[in-house]
Amino acid sequence: MKSRRILVVDDEPGIRESLSGVLEDEGYVVEAVESGEACLSAVPGAGFELLLLDIWLPGMDGMEVLARIQEIPFSERPLVVMISGHGSIEAAVRATKLGAFDFLEKPLSIDKVSVVVKNALAHRNLAIENSRLKADTGARHRIIGESVPMKALRQQLALMAGTNGRVLIYGESGTGKELVAHALHALSPRASEPFVEVNCAAIPEELIESELFGHSKGSFTSAHEAKVGKFQKADGGTLFLDEVGDMSLRTQAKVLRSLEEQRFEPVGAAESVQVDVRVVAATNKNLEEEIERGNFREDLFYRLNVIPFAVPPLRDRREDIPLLADHFLREFTTAYGRKPKELTAEAYRMLSDYHWPGNVRELKNLIERIVILNPQVRVDARHIPLSATRRQHDRPLDRFGSLQEVREAAEREYILKKLEETNGNVTRTAELLGLERSNLYRKMKTLGIGPKE
Repeated sequence: MKSRRILVVDDEPGIRESLSGVLEDEGYVVEAVESGEACLSAVPGAGFELLLLDIWLPGMDGMEVLARIQEIPFSERPLVVMISGHGSIEAAVRATKLGAFDFLEKPLSIDKVSVVVKNALAHRNLAIENSRLKADTGARHRIIGESVPMKALRQQLALMAGTNGRVLIYGESGTGKELVAHALHALSPRASEPFVEVNCAAIPEELIESELFGHSKGSFTSAHEAKVGKFQKADGGTLFLDEVGDMSLRTQAKVLRSLEEQRFEPVGAAESVQVDVRVVAATNKNLEEEIERGNFREDLFYRLNVIPFAVPPLRDRREDIPLLADHFLREFTTAYGRKPKELTAEAYRMLSDYHWPGNVRELKNLIERIVILNPQVRVDARHIPLSATRRQHDRPLDRFGSLQEVREAAEREYILKKLEETNGNVTRTAELLGLERSNLYRKMKTLGIGPKE
């Protein structure tokens, strides 16, 4: 394991020698200098992870050195523990405000120095790991595309992310509504707080109220212990209500009250809970039509639709398809440990001609399949499994040989669409289609639709 590097900065030779000896005995690589100027000369590029810095130094004092250290980029900046022979609360507070991790008083206790050094280095490890995770998260939630609609979407994100206004994201299934919700959170002042997601279409009606608001122990038959709901988990952060159009009218009423008051009562609880939550909702339905049908509350619609976002379908931004395909190729070749791949011009043309009813999600799944099944470095049109599927410029009925084939293709496409709307929930899909669950399973088997498709 690589040894951790520490720099001791003190004008007393005895302190430098004793600290260096103790820390080297514990396995650290230690260097020591006598002044602030020497410290600032030694730090750049040296890989020090921690400074033990005396406040009282000849020339530039420790506080000024500490302030200068904070100007170094985060990934290269060592943590600083201040040392003083004239300790005071005021000095400790000032050092902490300037960025010091801790404060040690002379005469130094070797045991305390050892504990503080270990804690400081452990803290630095966590800080670097958190920074790395945030960078990875930012990369995963990057919105890709240089088309006019996507440039406009990014501009709208930049303008609206810093507000607390509620957002309603519109778009077909698979367009990336969740990605936009994550980007809104990441760009907002709430970025360091929780992002909590609820898929309103995937949770049974009898459980969604408990899922959103929590419940107290014994509030219903299976409530063997108290549960914290999603609203409370998102306190201080963002709550993402995905497919909000599938929420029941009863739950809509309670969500409306919670939005207005930022307060709610868990199921079976006598006291209410106060929260500070920004709500972002998304839907693939036309909510104004749902209001006319009596399926969605008009007052909730206006509460959610403060800032509307529209995510365009992939067929309306075809110039982004090569960028997305290349991005997914890199992502999956790395994930599966495969050699980098490249698409030929004919492959790009085939992808661009396709209608993409499943939008970006369908393209992502297709590229993953290509990476898994094809060892070739160059991916040509013949390696892309779209030949039996309608492309944008095909005449749609030419590929069928009989009326039965047309009927089966239409049924398959319609069932797949309904499965996608319910996130693969066969029971809810059967209800939407007016079929028994067992009949739908038989129909899916006949049409070659897998349970997870």
